Order: sequence, then C-alpha cells, then structure tokens
Amino acid sequence: MSEYKGIKGFQVTTRTEDPTPYAQALADNPYGGTWASSTNVNLSVRSMASFGATASAALKAGGIGPPGSERTASELWNGSSWTEDAFLNSGRQYFVGSGTTTAGLVFGGIKNSPSAVLGLTETYDGSSFSEANDLNTAREQLSRASSGTSTASLAFGGATGPSTNSDTNESWNGSSWTELAEINTARKNSGGAGTQTAALNISGTTGPSSSIVSNNESWNGSAWTEVSEVNTARGSVGSNGTSTSALMYGGFNPSQVAVTESWDGSSWTELADLATAREGLGGVGANSLSALAISGYNGTVNIANVEEWSFSGLDPSTTPAAAYADAITGDFYYNSTTGQFKTVNDGGAPIGTWASGGSLNTTRDNQAGAGLQTSAMAISGSNPPPTPISSTENYDGTSWTEITEINTNRRYASANGPSGNPSVIFMGGYSTANTGDTEIWNGSSWTEVNNLNVGRNNLGSAGTYTANVAFGGEGSPGSNLAITELWNGSSWTEVNDLNEGRNSKTGAGTSTAALSTDGAPNTNTELWDGTSWTETTNFNTSRNGSVMTNSSPQNDALLMTGQTAPGGFIANCEHWNGTTWTEVADVATAMTRGGGAGSGGTSGIKFGGSTPSNTTATEEFTAADFQIKSVTTS
Repeated sequence: MSEYKGIKGFQVTTRTEDPTPYAQALADNPYGGTWASSTNVNLSVRSMASFGATASAALKAGGIGPPGSERTASELWNGSSWTEDAFLNSGRQYFVGSGTTTAGLVFGGIKNSPSAVLGLTETYDGSSFSEANDLNTAREQLSRASSGTSTASLAFGGATGPSTNSDTNESWNGSSWTELAEINTARKNSGGAGTQTAALNISGTTGPSSSIVSNNESWNGSAWTEVSEVNTARGSVGSNGTSTSALMYGGFNPSQVAVTESWDGSSWTELADLATAREGLGGVGANSLSALAISGYNGTVNIANVEEWSFSGLDPSTTPAAAYADAITGDFYYNSTTGQFKTVNDGGAPIGTWASGGSLNTTRDNQAGAGLQTSAMAISGSNPPPTPISSTENYDGTSWTEITEINTNRRYASANGPSGNPSVIFMGGYSTANTGDTEIWNGSSWTEVNNLNVGRNNLGSAGTYTANVAFGGEGSPGSNLAITELWNGSSWTEVNDLNEGRNSKTGAGTSTAALSTDGAPNTNTELWDGTSWTETTNFNTSRNGSVMTNSSPQNDALLMTGQTAPGGFIANCEHWNGTTWTEVADVATAMTRGGGAGSGGTSGIKFGGSTPSNTTATEEFTAADFQIKSVTTS
C-alpha cells in the first residue's frame, strides 16, 4: 500500500479493492468444521485421563476397560497411530490430566476394588509415571484446565462421595497442590478448558440426583464468574482449548449425545455433531480449531473409535475484526480499480438495520424479556392494561410458541438468562401489589425460589439464574429506589445502592459487571463492578420504559425505544461501547414498555409493548461492523 497524498492532516493510501467488513467476512467464511474418523485406540476405555499440547500429540491413560476393569495402561498418539506406553502406578477411573506427551500430569479418580476416592497425583516424563503429592481433597469426576502444564495445572469440582459434590478448586505448582477460590456451583462431570490462570468450567451435574446444569464459570486466576450457558446441558463431556477459544463435544443428557459446541469467549455456538454419540470420552486440543475425541461409552459398550476435528471458516475468537479488515476508522483511501476516493466509517457505532420478526401469540406490554436474538423469551406482562397475565412464550428465530406459564401473574418484572431455553431467572414486579417473587425456568417449568428482600416493580437486573444483580425500581407509588441485591443461586442479599434512585429501569451485563440505564425519565448511566456503582457517560435521549439487550456484556449493549413523557413514544435506539453512547438505526414503530433480548450491541430483538395500543410485533436488529462511503472530490 503506497502513500497517495495528504489531505487536511489525513494520510491517503491507494488500494486496489475496498477492505472487507468483518461482518461480511464472517458471512463469506462461516465458522464451522467437521469430525472425521481417525485411527482407533488399541484398548477401548471410558472415564480415562487424556492430555496433549495438540490434537496430533496426545496420551490417554487408565479408565474403565472391558469388562469394567480399572486400567493402568496408557497409549501414545503421534498424529497417525496409537502405541502402547507407560503404566500408571495406580489403576483408576473418573480422573483427569493436563500437560504434554513429554511432561504430563494426572490426578484424582476412584478405585472400585477396594473402593476409594483418590487424591493421587502422578507425573509423566515421556516414558514413565511417578507418584507425586496428593490433592488436598480427594475426588472423582473432577475437571481440569485442559491447557494446563505438568508444573501449572488447575483441578476443580468433582465428587468426594456417592452423593457429595465438591466446589473445591486447587492449583498445582510442580510439587504440591494449593486450595484457591471455590467454584460457584459444586458439580461433577463438567468439562474444562484453559490454563491455571484463565480457565472455563463447563456444564456438568450437581446434587444427589446428578441433575444436569447448563451454567458455566470463568476463572481469572483469583475468582470464578458466571458466563453464558451452553446450548445443550450435559455431563461427562470431551473438552479442550482456552478460556476464550474452547470446544465441547459428546457427553450424556440423559443418554449419550454427539453435540459439539464452540466457545468464543462470550457465547456458545453449536457446530457439526460427532459421528458417534458417546460419554466418558477423552478430549485434547489447543483451542476450538482442533480436537481429538477419544474412545468413550456409546450406551452399550466402550468404543475404540477416535474422531478428529477439522476447523473451517473464520474464527471470531482468534481473528479480530480490526486485523481482518485492515482498515482504520476515519481513514481516507483511493480505490485505483474504481477510481474513487473513499472513507471508512466508525465501526464502534453499529448503524445497522431493523427487520420484522415473528409475531407474539399474546398481545402484551410491560413484560420481561430474556435470551438471545434467535432464542428469546417473553414473560408475563399485562393485557389489557393493567391486568397481569401468566403467559410465557419462546422465540426460535422465526416464530413464537406458548410454553409453561409462570406461577405468579405480574407486570413490570425483570428477567435474565443467556437463552430463552433453559435457565432463566424472573423477579419482582407488580401483581395486586409490589412483589419480590422470584422464579427459575429450567427449560420446561417455573419453580418459585427465595424472594427479593424488597418487593418492587420496574426494576433492572443483569446476570444469570445462578448469579444475578437486581437494582432500582419503584416501591410505593412514585418512589424511586436505589436498592441493589445480589443473587447467589439460592438467596438475595442487599449490597451497595445505586447512586441515584430510579424506576422504569433496564440493565445488561453480569452480576459482577453490570450496566444500569433509563429511569423515569433521565439519561443516567451507572456501572457495577461487583461491589459498587459508578456514574458514567449519560445516553443521548432521555426516556423511560426502554428495553436493552439484557444478555449482553457491560461494555457492548443496545438500548431500545421508550417514552420521553406520557404518550411520547420514541423509536430511538442507542449503542453503548463501554465508554460512549451513539445513536443507531430507529425501530420501525415507536413504542414503550416492550420486552428485549440479545447479546451485545450488534444483535438485538424487541417484542410487544405499547404503540400506544398493545402489540404482538417483533423487530430484530443487525449491525455492520463498519461502512465504506465514497468521498466527493473537487
């Protein structure tokens, strides 16, 4: 690229073609991949340990072999064949490993004869296993950071007995284990990815009855934080990768599944299934781009089958938009092919477009919304005003379907959840009076759990069904509340208030990084860091009764519609980039008090609301990452 000339302080370069917007690049090269059969292992096992730096250099050890015996043997994979290798000092099952084929680590597990849950740790030097210091808490069915090393690994969760799940988290420094901050949800049979300082704890089972959970937790080296849920909850999976680029495949729910999902650091995407459904399989690989699914149990017998994952397309987790586009916002350039001067518009403000979606079955306003653009939930509300309804609907990206009703009819409530199905939390609102009622959706039914400490309506919230923050709202008529409460999966606790009491609230983010906007009406915006609220940049158009992409992160959200005064309905929408608010495309129909969902500022949906009469209409937002405009010269 050569310099053309300078214009008012800007450098003008010459290009033979326009830079490709990242959104278009993703459309042209969709993220995906395929599983293909690889070389079978010599001994079919399940519930073994597996580790390796890449999918072409792996080791599997121990596990349950035919006909149910605990194995000590291991096998080494060199990218083309499996070779019998060193023997463990202690045969076992339901244990895990990390490291490479020349410097590995295995730990935990259980022996049936004699029955014992193990803390036993063994190191592997490329030729033999040696016993090392035990875990502090012996456990089986635990998980690990799949990209850990023989000198820096992480062991979390598991079970200490037949019906006792563990929340223990331990780190290995090459010679001993140290207990660190516990995971939020005690569980076993979960998947794991990442390193000792940046890990992911994926799905699994919890409780004496081994109920499957869909929630996931991210580790930053000091604490665990709830992140977006998987699409298909399951246990005993294969997994590998990093905390921002991971792959999960197989497992049981409650029978064996073949589903594959990738993690990009913010959400899960379903990809091509395994050819053979299985549980108790081994999984190795450096990231979401490659993986090896090893052996396992197909529901009848252990299988020797091995499958290898081949990536295709553009990976959002490893290919940032800025790097791909090769364009700087505000740059001028000359397209020598078309003979045009052009400029690159601001990619931080997604102009975007709105399009009609499927219609709700039940007309409503003042409803709660949760989920993603293509998997949303509309919960309760009123129709006609002010009569609360119990109706709940689920959106699949095309149409809305009536599902199980909530237990307590109400309007002006709040809801959160990364998808419309399952695991949504629904709280507060107004029935015949303010209520603190809280309900959890598990994918098929609503269950009442512990109430908010302060009943209120028109509150905001952010997070998941296991970690949530609820804030603001209306107490007695006309009273604006600043109250903030944290949900830990079982109860609410009052914490530091908002700086300004408000109602008609909306919010986005997580329980430790939330965004609070709107409120009766004003332009105030506050950020929550898990401990306190800080006022930040106001949005541009004062309003109340707006909705937001409530499954979105704190630094990327879409604020939609509302009213400026009674009857003053607006179509205005704004995008938050973590620092500033920018106006984006208006919705087709001005309205207020609808429902909203979405993930980030580039993918949103709003549904129902008052226009001023209640509506069933749905609109969906899609944004481009940047735009290219021709420049008129003279």
